Amino acid sequence: MALAHPTAQIEGEGHLPGRRQTPTVNVGGVMVGSRHPIVVQSMTNTDTADPDATALQVAALAHAGSELVRVTVNNDGAAKAVPEILRKLYDLGVGVPIIGDFHYNGHQLLVEYPEMAKALAKYRINPGNVGAKRHDENFVTIVRVAIENDKPVRIGVNWGSLDQALLTTLMDTNAALSTPADSRDVMIEAMVQSALRSAELAEETGLGHDRIIISAKVSQVGDLVDVYNSLAGRCDYPLHLGLTEAGMGMKGIVASTAGLALLLGRGIGDTIRVSLTPAPRGDRTEEVLVAQQVLQSMGLRSFTPQVSACPGCGRTTSTFFQEMAEQIQGYLRTQMPVWAAQYPGVEDMRVAVMGCVVNGPGESKHADIGISLPGTFEEPVAPVFVDGALRTTLRGDGLVKEFIAILDDYVAQRYSRAS
Repeated sequence: MALAHPTAQIEGEGHLPGRRQTPTVNVGGVMVGSRHPIVVQSMTNTDTADPDATALQVAALAHAGSELVRVTVNNDGAAKAVPEILRKLYDLGVGVPIIGDFHYNGHQLLVEYPEMAKALAKYRINPGNVGAKRHDENFVTIVRVAIENDKPVRIGVNWGSLDQALLTTLMDTNAALSTPADSRDVMIEAMVQSALRSAELAEETGLGHDRIIISAKVSQVGDLVDVYNSLAGRCDYPLHLGLTEAGMGMKGIVASTAGLALLLGRGIGDTIRVSLTPAPRGDRTEEVLVAQQVLQSMGLRSFTPQVSACPGCGRTTSTFFQEMAEQIQGYLRTQMPVWAAQYPGVEDMRVAVMGCVVNGPGESKHADIGISLPGTFEEPVAPVFVDGALRTTLRGDGLVKEFIAILDDYVAQRYSRAS
């Protein structure tokens, strides 16, 4: 497929620096593409047929910062519940666009439940799960519903459910070569071809070039980088990034961060999701916060003021500075919904909470506002630096409260609209 579509409206000067150029796809009012900031999205793990539980989780994800939320639509109960979920979100004042995730029976559900089809902001189609015998027919049915309702689609290929007919054909062709390629490379090529062939079929059916987003999910970092490098060089559709089945806890966070950082650093990627497996009764919003932190750490977007804190050593036997750093980071995140409306730019603020005199004063000076706490056997004073200059020195049990008051005053003065 050609890099640029001859009839697509491709923005020129407006592309963000370093980004691979793409059309803009409007997903329920959220703009996806190279002219716009990279979008953070997430997915519920509730039973979609339970509108109360699903609406509450969507609201929690949206409040955490998810700009798009995907829900499973896998049966009649889920399809019937989607409009009710949207109504409940409206009552809660939550306007995040909802994406429907379809496998196996999406062509039936979208036709049988037109109110659901109309309510969703986008449809996710997995080309490997639309049926083997009537693959193209089922795929086209979904695309036609998208056209009728003016909805974009994400063509989401997954190597765990790849189009077996296509994969078999490519494997057989490869085996007949005098020097066959590695089976891994054939798998990656099958994913790329599945996505691009499906996109081509969608456009032939009448879906606009600027109504398509593509993803190709794998579970290993090296595979992720290779498949998206190939996609990025062979099409100009916006790309949704993320490892599938990234895993739990530290493994999932590190693997997702590594893969996303490598691609985002090359200008590839327009939406991202960190697919963490939550611990039992764990907080689903963790995946949103990790995705935000990846983008903010790379300087691609800012979401909340960042706290720099030293790791601690033998000079800092007290845990007080660690507790203070945790308190301040929590305070900043809690305040952001209020500050965001009143103080534009506050999300870029840098705060330092340091634990001894070795790097403490220097780090505090480099931050917008910082405090250097005393280490073991050091004089029990805590100098506070504002914009690189010593503002005051704090002492005593009320130190945390006093520093937060100084922080509040700094935000109000520096980031007020009048300023």
